[in-house]
Amino acid sequence: MFQTSYCGHTGVEFMFINNMEQCQWIRQKFETPGIMMFSDREKRTLLARLVRSTRFEDFLARKWSSEKRFGLEGCEVLIPALKMIIDKSSEAGIESVIMGMPHRGRLNVLANVVRKDLDQIFCQFDPKLEAADEGSGDVKYHLGMYHERINRETDKNITLSLMANPSHLEAVDPVVQGKTKAEQFYGGDTEGRRVMSILMHGDAAFAGQGVVYETFHLSELPSYTTHGTIHVVVNNQIGFTTDPRMARSSPYPTDVARVVNAPIFHVNADDPEAVMYVCKVAAEWRNTFNKDVVIDLVCYRRFGHNEMDEPMFTQPLMYKQIRKQEHVLKKYADKLISEGVVTLQEFEVCVSLYGNLITVSLCKHLFHSCCFPDFFKLDGEPKSMSCPSTGLNEEVLRHIGEVASSVPLKDFAIHSGLSRILRGRADMVAKRTVDWALAEYVAFGSLLKDGIHVRLSGQDVERGTFSHRHHVLHDQEVDKRFCIPMNHLWPNQALYTVCNSSLSEYGVLGFELGFAMASPNALVCWEAQFGDFQNTAQCIIDQFISAGQAKWVRHNGIVLLLPHGMEGMGPEHSSARPERFLQMSKDDPDRYPVNFEVQQLYDCNWIVVNCSTPANYFHVLRRQILLPFRKPLIIFTPKSLLRLPEARSSFDEMITGTKFLRIIPDGGPASNHPEKVKRVIFCTGKVYYELAKERKQLKLEEDVAIVRLEQISPFPFDLIKAEVEKYSNAELIWCQEEHKNMGYYDYIRPHFLTVRSKNPIWYVGRDPAAAPATGNKFTHLAELKRFLDTAFNLEAFKGRSY
Repeated sequence: MFQTSYCGHTGVEFMFINNMEQCQWIRQKFETPGIMMFSDREKRTLLARLVRSTRFEDFLARKWSSEKRFGLEGCEVLIPALKMIIDKSSEAGIESVIMGMPHRGRLNVLANVVRKDLDQIFCQFDPKLEAADEGSGDVKYHLGMYHERINRETDKNITLSLMANPSHLEAVDPVVQGKTKAEQFYGGDTEGRRVMSILMHGDAAFAGQGVVYETFHLSELPSYTTHGTIHVVVNNQIGFTTDPRMARSSPYPTDVARVVNAPIFHVNADDPEAVMYVCKVAAEWRNTFNKDVVIDLVCYRRFGHNEMDEPMFTQPLMYKQIRKQEHVLKKYADKLISEGVVTLQEFEVCVSLYGNLITVSLCKHLFHSCCFPDFFKLDGEPKSMSCPSTGLNEEVLRHIGEVASSVPLKDFAIHSGLSRILRGRADMVAKRTVDWALAEYVAFGSLLKDGIHVRLSGQDVERGTFSHRHHVLHDQEVDKRFCIPMNHLWPNQALYTVCNSSLSEYGVLGFELGFAMASPNALVCWEAQFGDFQNTAQCIIDQFISAGQAKWVRHNGIVLLLPHGMEGMGPEHSSARPERFLQMSKDDPDRYPVNFEVQQLYDCNWIVVNCSTPANYFHVLRRQILLPFRKPLIIFTPKSLLRLPEARSSFDEMITGTKFLRIIPDGGPASNHPEKVKRVIFCTGKVYYELAKERKQLKLEEDVAIVRLEQISPFPFDLIKAEVEKYSNAELIWCQEEHKNMGYYDYIRPHFLTVRSKNPIWYVGRDPAAAPATGNKFTHLAELKRFLDTAFNLEAFKGRSY
């Protein structure tokens, strides 16, 4: 059902909306004669806001004419538009608005909507006004802001957040939605009546960036919906038309809205009152129906892509016309003066007052406040630099294990195959052991006991890609009846949220990153179906997770679970690309640290681990919350090890007093007589079990030691040095199952040289390759045999130079 309505300089399209009440609601709002009326007070408020929007850009253009700022000229009405949405939302009970936007107009939004102090903005332009931010910083038109203030129209408190965003225009969309969802969750706002989001878009990016669609599609999923978002598209495609019907000639906003089943309100940005009315209606729509809506601001760009650009090079005729256009502020001021709403003198005073405000702000200095204020000291430092033991009382271990092995609801019929899995868990608990799934269960459950919310998101995470998790049980007799046993551990526990996501990495990882921003007292995990698939979310990883704290001073404790391992499953189901994460690690291989463990974790940009035991996986998940600060955690998780009998842990490795092991030394015969050991093999992850099996078959337990590197970055210099000195007569080998130009070797090699500058560490593993793994099972096994033979050939490197 394709429907349109027009009213003055506005047009509405509501496509495929099969709800008659909603269609009639839209018609009434746009087809009722005389409905678009404003009082004199409302008109004066609109004029004052237009003055602020326009004069802000004018000042920056005059003061720093050679600086890029991505100004709002041509769509100055965006500022009063956003303020109208916020006013009407506040009136409806909204207490917090979280916004995301690209470059264009960001500084203006920060100054005149969020109310960032002008002197803080000016510091970004003038090198003499130096900002006090920590970290490497970012360009001024990427920065965000959080501010709580009184809304002058409603006299109510409102919190406004504008999220920081990189140059990837729409990357922030799912991040905003995730943070919005988190604030709704923690505030008990189950219907989005107190917290909402606004997303601003450029027209081409709105249609061209796939993450826009991914974000829209999350809006209907129960664990992801934010109960309606207002989207504002700054649409430059129409040039300077005054006819809203011409908006149909631009496919961009229309096509997106059609796909996502949202009404789209077209409005001419040169008619401020029409814009205000549309924004008012959009806010009412969102707060009435809890559904998305798109506002299409039909406008033009007075300058080019940025202020240094010359649009006449490519659009000469259009820009000849644009330069003849009268500024919207002058046109609206003339209109109100002619109507007698304001006098010329009153208008000039309004302009002068804002000019004086800008001048006064120019000489102030920047003040910085850190994220998570209750989590850090006033100077931004952690309240402590120690991490308590991550072990648990055995009674707690056993209790969680027993719940994980049972069905807490009566008359609940589970699948027979699942009954077998639960019996297996019960057997492990009786024997005081855990596998990977049970270790994770205990880690999550123990945090819930302490009031820590745990959220696990991703494709098929409820069951687990490898059918190992089963955190949601489904009744085999009653449709849509399900049970989450982990929410039945203790009477006053925190809530466990486990949710299958849409088939998206980029959008969903961005969403979870935003969710993790809202509180440090939550373990937020995103699991890739296979670690290989994280590369479709590379923008979020590179721009937000790796560099977010350095650029924007925003701490984040998100956990990435990336299944990884060479098991003959082909080039797209083998590698989580550890080399990429290690290349981006802020860990100097040439500098031996003064302080280790916690201090190293605090200094890094993220933590990269590859656990070889369920116990260590359990400990690193708990450590993530018990640390006195927050860093992203990248975990390369197992696949075949999930069911490997040798890859189990005892309760003794998880009880009170135990902790995460950054390395696991050799505990066999080689460690009893280290002076006799001929070779030490350092490795990480699954390959350890293949090495240990081969060593046993060759009866080389006394000649070859195997040391597991569990925390790869930050590099455990102190523990590696102790192992190297312990086996002082031994040859050092790094063995990995990944190809030589991938995996860990390029990262660990210079670190080992810093530990032991005299002697080399030889490489054993697959040869360099373009693809991360072969697609041929026979070739895979041949490669494995070849490097295992080399690993235990004690003559392999004799006579070779490093």
